[in-house]
Amino acid sequence: MSQESEAEPAGEAVLPGTLPESLRAELVAFRRDLHMHPELGNQEFRTTAAIKARLEKAGLRPRVLPVGTGLICDIGEWDGQKPMLALRADIDALPIPDTKSDCSYRSTVPDRAHACGHDVHTTVVLGAGLVLARLQQEGRLPRPVRLLFQPAEEVLPGGAADAIDCGVLEGVGKMIAVHCDPRVDAGRIGLRTGAITSACDRLEVSLDGPGGHTARPHLTTDLVTAVARVVTDVPAVVARRVDSRSGLAVTWGRIESGHAPNVIPQHAELSGTVRCLDLDTWRQAPDIVVAAIDEIANLHRAKSEINYVRGVPPVVNDADVTELLRDAMTTRRGAESVESTEQSLGGEDFSWYLEQVPGAMARLGVRTPGERTVRDLHQGDFDADEAAITVGVELFTAAALLDAAS
Repeated sequence: MSQESEAEPAGEAVLPGTLPESLRAELVAFRRDLHMHPELGNQEFRTTAAIKARLEKAGLRPRVLPVGTGLICDIGEWDGQKPMLALRADIDALPIPDTKSDCSYRSTVPDRAHACGHDVHTTVVLGAGLVLARLQQEGRLPRPVRLLFQPAEEVLPGGAADAIDCGVLEGVGKMIAVHCDPRVDAGRIGLRTGAITSACDRLEVSLDGPGGHTARPHLTTDLVTAVARVVTDVPAVVARRVDSRSGLAVTWGRIESGHAPNVIPQHAELSGTVRCLDLDTWRQAPDIVVAAIDEIANLHRAKSEINYVRGVPPVVNDADVTELLRDAMTTRRGAESVESTEQSLGGEDFSWYLEQVPGAMARLGVRTPGERTVRDLHQGDFDADEAAITVGVELFTAAALLDAAS
């Protein structure tokens, strides 16, 4: 990690929203260091320490969250009157191996990788904070800004809930964030007013009944058939009990039952996810899904035990805050740098903040322009064009200055 002097070379004065070349290089080095040392949710001690040290070097006073990882840092003093804008980053990694080849900064931790771009998100907010801190020292930051480095985004129901309990929204009037998008070219962002992600819950089901010989299924609870019908029928039943535009979908990822071909088992397990495009339908989803499972299981004389794990609601972008991001990106990069984006079926715990304050998330392009390889998030070979770091810093810095001037 770069440890250059705080002083910038002559001729590299920081202009509003502009990064000096020395800071660009340092941020790339910082991101690569995080990429090499990924940490899972609620274990991000090294990451938290690195962020804290760099902010303190810039003369700021970051505060580690009471949960032990993650931190907040205010740039300027909040006067208790006009609410602050918060810039949020998530700092945790994924429990998957880094499969990139010929990469000098690939993960050094077995079965751990920054395969969702959180290292980029973190570096972007750090970089914006450093630029804004310099502007504040020069008397050119009209209103305080809060930096939030949040742990455990990948852990249901998300570290955002814990961060809110720690008081991170006190004094905050709106919040913005970015998420890496490998389908968007570096140098561009994707915006959408309204829901930009989906709700995502986890579902775990156990079915039980008296087993027996496959020669006499009529004397048993034919559990394999029962679990098969739950798998096939529940998604169809659920889809018919809500408006089809809500996108409520049950998808199974695991089924386990039985050990011998001529023995009807006494126990079966299955698990999957419940995703939903619509916020109101998501709030009704547990009752709808559980009722459907019970009905199908009872039809086949199987006893069901259901663990419905609440995840996150959709991220619903506020119209005014989305326009703030559009204006900021247009100011820095021109109108052609902004494109429309569709609603994703992925989940994001940034949604918990937007249940309490208006905010918006932008898709940050990380695909190298002209690249033909199709990459996706949560894959071991995921990487980002590091030019996106500069774009994200410019976006956040310009947004903070435009918001302060409004």
